[in-house]
Amino acid sequence: MNLITIFIAFFKIGLFTIGGGLAAIPLLREELVDGGWVTSAEFIDMLAVSQSTPGPIGINMATYAGFKAASFLGSLIATAGMVAPSLIIIIMIARFMRNFADHPTVRNVLSGVRPAAVGLIAAASWFVLANSVLLMEWFPGMGWFELPAFLLFVALALVYWKTRAYPVYYILAGGGIGIFLF
Repeated sequence: MNLITIFIAFFKIGLFTIGGGLAAIPLLREELVDGGWVTSAEFIDMLAVSQSTPGPIGINMATYAGFKAASFLGSLIATAGMVAPSLIIIIMIARFMRNFADHPTVRNVLSGVRPAAVGLIAAASWFVLANSVLLMEWFPGMGWFELPAFLLFVALALVYWKTRAYPVYYILAGGGIGIFLF
């Protein structure tokens, strides 16, 4: 894949991601799955690996997708494309925010951006829950509902709610149980 195409794709995602890495998931899915870079199952795997490794999820996914598309150089270009808009915007904001932070229009814009970010995060959460845990769309022989995956989700959610242990323990538990269930 062309490195310029990779950079532009992730620059667009980075430019329109407001609210952090989870808000990037719908944009990443549209670009990567709908654009034919990866399958839906590969996207869920990328998401799981990106969330369980250190660093921002959007950057991790960009690095992974860039590597898949064009090896090591592709991972660097995709990561640079994802980071560049934030870097440019934060430099501009830091430069001008001192003068306009208390302006009513700026406060109103920020008040409108917050719910949009929450909506994107909610959409990403729904996508992960519905498609990867409940529907299992990439396992057509298993039907529309995967009961063991749903029960594992519920069990780990309840244990987390009661104990609040370190999240890595739940990831490891899910992987270990998954070896036996699936």
